[in-house]
Order: sequence, then C-alpha cells, then structure tokens
Amino acid sequence: MKSPSLRIAGILLLFSLILLNFFSCKKDSFNTDANALVITSVDTLHFDTVLTSVGSITQSFKIFNFNSRKIRLSNISISGGSSSAFKINVNGVPGNSFSDIDIAANDSMYVFVLASIDPNASNIPFIVEDSIQIQYNGNSKFVQLDAYGQNANFLRNAVISKDTAWNNELPFVILGSLTVQPAATLTINEGVKIYCHADAPILINGSLHTNGEKFDSTRVIFTGDRQDEDYKNLPGSWPGIFFSGSSSNNLLQFTTIKNALQGIIAESVNLGTDASISLKQCIFDNILDAGIISVNSNIDAENCLLRNCGASSINLQGGTYNFLHCTAASYSTYLLNHTSPVLSVSDITEANQIYPLQAHFVNCIFYGESGFFEDELAIQNQGQDFNVTMENVLYKSAGNALISFTNSIQNQDPQFATIDYENNIYDFHLQSTSPCIDVAKVTGVIIDLDGNLRNNSVNFPDIGCYEYQ
Repeated sequence: MKSPSLRIAGILLLFSLILLNFFSCKKDSFNTDANALVITSVDTLHFDTVLTSVGSITQSFKIFNFNSRKIRLSNISISGGSSSAFKINVNGVPGNSFSDIDIAANDSMYVFVLASIDPNASNIPFIVEDSIQIQYNGNSKFVQLDAYGQNANFLRNAVISKDTAWNNELPFVILGSLTVQPAATLTINEGVKIYCHADAPILINGSLHTNGEKFDSTRVIFTGDRQDEDYKNLPGSWPGIFFSGSSSNNLLQFTTIKNALQGIIAESVNLGTDASISLKQCIFDNILDAGIISVNSNIDAENCLLRNCGASSINLQGGTYNFLHCTAASYSTYLLNHTSPVLSVSDITEANQIYPLQAHFVNCIFYGESGFFEDELAIQNQGQDFNVTMENVLYKSAGNALISFTNSIQNQDPQFATIDYENNIYDFHLQSTSPCIDVAKVTGVIIDLDGNLRNNSVNFPDIGCYEYQ
C-alpha cells in the first residue's frame, strides 16, 4: 500500500499534467474573433516597367497575425479566378484559390504574386487590374493588383533638361510627374499618345511643342492611364498640364487633352508681344474643372474646341488673349455636371491681384444647355486697363456692358450636329440650318479643327471651330 505522501505527489503530478495540457491546447487554439488583428504589408501591388521587356514578374507581400493565438484564413483567392492575368503562390503552391491557411500567433506569411502578360498584345486593356481577397473570421481584406498590359515608355518623376523629341513608336506613360526644365524644349510628334497616372502632372518650365496632324490616329493625345471600360471616360483622372512663369514659346497643334482635372494652367507666362502659348486645332474634352485657366498670361487660340468642362471652359484672370474660331460648349453628362458659365473673364485673380486684361474673341461660340446657365458669359472688371471685344460671335447671355459686341448673334441655338444625353454622344459640328453658317468674319484662318478648308472665297466662313461641309 502506497503512503499518503506518494498518493498526494501522484495527484499533484496528474493535476500538473492536466494544467499543462489545458494551457497547451489553449495556446494552440484559433482566434475566431471578428476583431482579430490581421494586416497586410501593402494594399496595392503595381507592376509597371518590367512588363515592357519580359512580360511577367513576381512580387510579394506579407500577411501578419498580430494576435496571441493562431488565425485560420478561410480563403485566399484571386478575384478574377482562372481567367486572371495574375497568379498567386501560397506555401510553395501556385494557383488561384487556397483554403484553410493557418498563421501562428504573432507570426506572418508570404504571398507571392505573378503577373503574366504579353506587353505587345493590342487586344488587352492598357491597364490590367484584379485583386486578392483574404477571408478570415467573417472578414474580407483586399490587396489590389495592377499591371500595364501594353508595351510603353514608362517615365517616373522624369525631368527633361535638354531638347528632346518623342516619336510615335510606343506610347508614353507618366508616373509621378514629368518636368520640362527652363531652356529645354520637349517636342512631341504626330500620333504620340501620353497616358498620365492620377498623380502625374506635366510641368512646363521650358517649352512644349506638339506636332499633331488632322486625323484621329495622328493627333497628339494626353489622357489618363486608366483605359479600362469603367475609367477611360472618367473626368479628373489626371492633373493636367501646367505652364510656369519661366515657360515660353509653346505651340500645341492638333492636340487633344481629355479627362484631366484641369486642361492647361498658365501662370504669368511671358507677357511680351508674341503669345507664349499658341493653341491650334486643339480639343479640351471632359475636363472636371476648367479647360483653360490662365493668370496674367499671353495665349492665342485658333480652331479650338472646349467641350463639356465641369467649370468654365475658359477662365482668364488678367493677361492678353486672342481666340479665333473657337467653340466653348458644355452639356452635363452622366459623369459631369455643367456648373459654371463657359467663359469667365476678369482682371482680378482668385488671390485678389489686379492685372491689365486684353481679350479678343472673333468667330467664336459660347453656349451651354438650357436650365443651367442662361448667361454663359461671366465678366468682371476691377481695374482701369480692361478691354473685352467680341466680333461675329454666337453667345448665350443677356448681354454685358463690359463687352464690346460687333455683328454677333445673341441667344440663338447654334444647332450642333448631335446632343444625345442618353447615349453620351456630343458632336459639335454644325447642322445645315445653323445660324453660324456663312456669317463669320474673314480672317487669316484658312482651315478648321478637322483640317478642312474654310469658305473664305465664295462666301463668308462659319462661326465656331468647325466649317460646315
């Protein structure tokens, strides 16, 4: 028979073993709390320049379990499934979806991501996107994925410090920003497409020359880099083009600037006798704010179309301006509301600085949809040196004593070819019954926005950027 002391020692040993087993099980149990702390090392993985050469690359991120117990991830999967351009590798196994993946307490795991894309394929979106979904304890976290699906020249925070020419071999993708230094000229030749990321303004401290031609395929185009269906017509998808006070000798021809926050902004750019920015056959389209914003600068514009800008199509605050055969017209779309008169002219800036203003508009159209603004001309005068003239202009307004009008047409519908809200089609060519036909002043402008000859010999030309054909 065992002594009492031995029996007590046995009981204590058994109790210790039970406690050890209990705490071991407790430590190895799963944290099923919906508030358990699980984070990823990134929220987005970008695949860019490497795709121009090899077509695929592997990147990785980590999933952290910052809890004192294990976490079971019920699923890690690619949202696009087997058709996705992306594949993941979890615990050394490639695939699209994985279930019941455990991460130990206060530990982490890697997820490897492969982008496999033919960068020379023309039938895929310019940006390929997907996401990785991570599910645990009833929660879902996402890591976004994007890759450039076509070959391009990728420039990240690039600086042009000497005269440089871009040709139509590959499109250019701007990431971060593009800066043209003083004394340098960036020349962009016909057909070049420039795609700007959401964080990528173009900053011109020197000179910008664009040499587009009249056909759609040969115009120079600036737009956002999101070209998938849901984003390719999104206004405000990139910042715009900024001309600083050191910029001069800028010429943009047959150029389209679209989907920007602001089309171009010029601040105190060369107030000499020659225009520091010349715009010929340019289109400003679907701009979230204003198409042209100019503060105390010198701009000549000829055969330009400013269509469907959220704020004023043209916003001039001091400076010297000549606009010939331009059309500024805004209609609300399913993505953009017409919120300001199409033309805003003032000699006082938003910073309450007063500058001399000389603005002359010849053969132009200023119009917008009914029910928003009955007066599409916003004119403000604070100083002494102020002169605004309009010759052979069609405008929607009650009139303005600050403007000198000559041979102009007030409050008549210009009869644009197509204004189709339902299908988002806006064509600012003229119908055959338009009051703008054969009533323009003869100037030195011999072609229109399409590159067609204007009617300068038999009859008078047409008001606006397009000559009726």
